[in-house]
Amino acid sequence: MNILTFDIEEWFHILDNDSTKTINEWNHYESRIYANMERIFNFLDTIKVKATFFCLGWIAETYPEIVKEVVSRGYEIGTHTTMHQLIYEQSPQVFAQDLERSIKTLEDITGKKAKYFRAPGFSIRTDNRWVFDILLSQGIEIDSSIFPAPRAHGGFPSYNAVEPSILQYDGLKLKEFPINYTMILGKPFIYSGGGYFRLFPYSCIKHWTQKTSYLMTYFHPRDFDAKQPKIPALPFMRTFKSYIGLSSAFTKFQKLLTDFKFIDIAEADKMIDWEKVRTITV
Repeated sequence: MNILTFDIEEWFHILDNDSTKTINEWNHYESRIYANMERIFNFLDTIKVKATFFCLGWIAETYPEIVKEVVSRGYEIGTHTTMHQLIYEQSPQVFAQDLERSIKTLEDITGKKAKYFRAPGFSIRTDNRWVFDILLSQGIEIDSSIFPAPRAHGGFPSYNAVEPSILQYDGLKLKEFPINYTMILGKPFIYSGGGYFRLFPYSCIKHWTQKTSYLMTYFHPRDFDAKQPKIPALPFMRTFKSYIGLSSAFTKFQKLLTDFKFIDIAEADKMIDWEKVRTITV
């Protein structure tokens, strides 16, 4: 089961960096979202593959045509929050308001229920599990925020399932599609999206994909934009992570979707017998 998803945000939505943190900074950067989305749309149209798009509420508010285009082309929409902030830096009240705003924006544009969620930077950790209570209270049915390995912006290494599962928190249950990984020298390595996908050679990605029965991708429009400007004042490692492999990423992406069959979350949800999957208590 290979699942294709995108996190729809601008090229400057880089987390944990003062010069790209809030809308006050975003207003200083050029928009590249239309061209970057068109690149994705055109290729998906060519190969006739469905995908799930986790869209920022800010993108929906600023460029509602992007959301309308996603829906008109037959793809499904989920929320990626409104303002793309790390959740563990927010209070439950602030996060709940942000989530509610994003859901309302998407539903007003699409006329459809927003039932999928992905956290910016996969920023759900053991110390902010209250997120799941808020997700369920606002009608989210399926989450894809668990990053079951160590990560700078969060990570949930104790989540002992790299497969679709039922996440249970405080008596509540949520369908979870975590990010998958492969083991190298006894350590988990993520390879199915973002900078990880851009960093590894395609031969490795193809080999690891062939070995797994479950692949959850998470691409961003900026991952395929080799001409995007450099964000000033980024530390060296952040610059490396943000810009490594941009020139070859789209070719690798095209190969991956040509070599393997992909489906969206809706199709995966139908294929899974949720009564038989593992339940993970967090």
